[in-house]
Amino acid sequence: MIIGLTGGIASGKSTVSALFVRKGAALVDADVIAREVMLPGHPVLAAAVEAFGDRILLPDGSLDRAGLGEIVFRDPEALKTLNNLTHPAIRREIKDRMYALEQENPHRLVIVDIPLLYESELDSLFDQIIVVYVPRRVQLARLMERSGMKLEQAEDRLRSQMDIELKRRKANYVIDNSGDPESAELQVARLWDRLGLI
Repeated sequence: MIIGLTGGIASGKSTVSALFVRKGAALVDADVIAREVMLPGHPVLAAAVEAFGDRILLPDGSLDRAGLGEIVFRDPEALKTLNNLTHPAIRREIKDRMYALEQENPHRLVIVDIPLLYESELDSLFDQIIVVYVPRRVQLARLMERSGMKLEQAEDRLRSQMDIELKRRKANYVIDNSGDPESAELQVARLWDRLGLI
């Protein structure tokens, strides 16, 4: 069984994914793949440099993630350009990995953690989707705390994604991650049982 997992930025998707892995699920993490395609020598990074210039690189030739973020999260057209460069390669790699894991063990749950699952119109890949939910005010607070962002920067990040309330309404299952870690763990355990996983 392959299930898509998504949520908003700073909702705790990685925490919930890790809970499923602890139960025995396999994980495909789109964020990891997104970082891999922006490593030096990868054609996607070369295309991004061509689009945005050397200003997105650090002196050692690696990606200046913060610098690129400052460009794309303030300019919807720049974000669209970046997504057009990165998303096809990321999408291909996600599909390759999730189907390989399914083939390797058809009885094992495969969780595919994709932050922009709905925004990228990848929901059709999955029979079921889990949304990790926290209210917007919690997202903002966590994002500022973990990244040291100012309120305006954090709001820019949130505006670049589908509203968390809409994601929650579209989901097959919701894990509310606004409480303590034990609450999230209990919800994952209940969902694991509900899905009939061993």
